[in-house]
Amino acid sequence: MSTTIPSGKDIKRKWFVLDASGKTLGRLATQAASVLAGKLNPLYTPYIDMGDHVIIVNAEKIVLTGLKADQKLYRRYTGFPGGLREESFVKLLARRPEAIVEQAVKGMLPKSKLGRQMATKLKVYKGSQHPHLAQQPVPLELPSSAAKA
Repeated sequence: MSTTIPSGKDIKRKWFVLDASGKTLGRLATQAASVLAGKLNPLYTPYIDMGDHVIIVNAEKIVLTGLKADQKLYRRYTGFPGGLREESFVKLLARRPEAIVEQAVKGMLPKSKLGRQMATKLKVYKGSQHPHLAQQPVPLELPSSAAKA
């Protein structure tokens, strides 16, 4: 038996659509990150970007559990002295809901050149419309949490 090492010509990328309506942010982000990293691919290799493209729609309908919606803060630094900026989840959701989902998914990818390459295959949109119909994306369903009960 021999070990198969995939190369660039073995990569066949698919397109998937995830609907964020009523989904928990963290559970949606872990599913998207595993698809972007290629962990659903049988030829998965940790040091090669084998992942597929992920389109997330309805980003404004994402939910958080517990009191996180009221307490969660998003911080960024402008690069200037005193340039720490904070924005609450509620305000950022109203202004740019795509940023919330993007940041959650990117935080679950490797912090390296490979992780940044994987993140380029993530597309997040507010609303149910997206411009990637020509790629014929396939709907990707999250596993139901009712299966655990």
